[in-house]
Amino acid sequence: MDLKLKGKKAFISGSTKGIGYATAKTLAAEGAEVIINGRSEESVNKAIGNLKKEISNVNISGIACDFSKEEEIKQLISEIGELDILINNVGIFGQKEFTEIPDEEWLEFYKVNVLSGVRLSRAFLPGMLKKDSGRIIFISSESAFNIPVEMIHYGMTKTAQLAVSRGLAETTKGTNVTVNSVLPGPTFSEGVQDMVDASNEAEKKEIEKEFFNEARPTSLIQRFADPQEIANMIAYVASPLSSATNGASLRVDGGVVKTI
Repeated sequence: MDLKLKGKKAFISGSTKGIGYATAKTLAAEGAEVIINGRSEESVNKAIGNLKKEISNVNISGIACDFSKEEEIKQLISEIGELDILINNVGIFGQKEFTEIPDEEWLEFYKVNVLSGVRLSRAFLPGMLKKDSGRIIFISSESAFNIPVEMIHYGMTKTAQLAVSRGLAETTKGTNVTVNSVLPGPTFSEGVQDMVDASNEAEKKEIEKEFFNEARPTSLIQRFADPQEIANMIAYVASPLSSATNGASLRVDGGVVKTI
């Protein structure tokens, strides 16, 4: 299917690996101009090199930015210019008992996971509205609905993203700009791989089985999603084909959330 993304300019925060990387690869393969992002020049350059090996004749560049630092965000925004597609994907997570989470960590999670999307949307939404065309996508999580007891601060930020996304969508009424959220379920990204710490495929399968039996028993697919499966949904929402979808929370959660 042609997603009609040729010539569109997209920026994806936190895209040197995992879901962001898979999304960058998918959009680039569809002909979009893609700007990726990581915290360091080294990570950005490595990801660009890998992407160009995987896909030939693509227009990919990158900008390093630490989204916990306001000055770096301002610099990034000035370098990007105008955008057709903004994908707010950058995020941090980590398991910790509620009573052990200090104020500083709550603020760090909020600043990176929520304020990053607020700042980028504030910068690029006006230009999209002016030209009456554009897509903003927040990458939230099923944890926005099912707050994980082992990382309540993370779940809080994912819910906040849904509120921001829906509120911004209201400002696009009557235009061809859309703002939506995509909610992945448990996904086998690099961060999860590090947490799983499996030395071989058999061990990974055993850990995966235990995780879905105990932590996510409501999952219907009973496995981790591949980042590419999430990227497929994001690419569609970023495309002109999704023109009637606005203000939505679109789940790619494997059926974890028990709702109609």
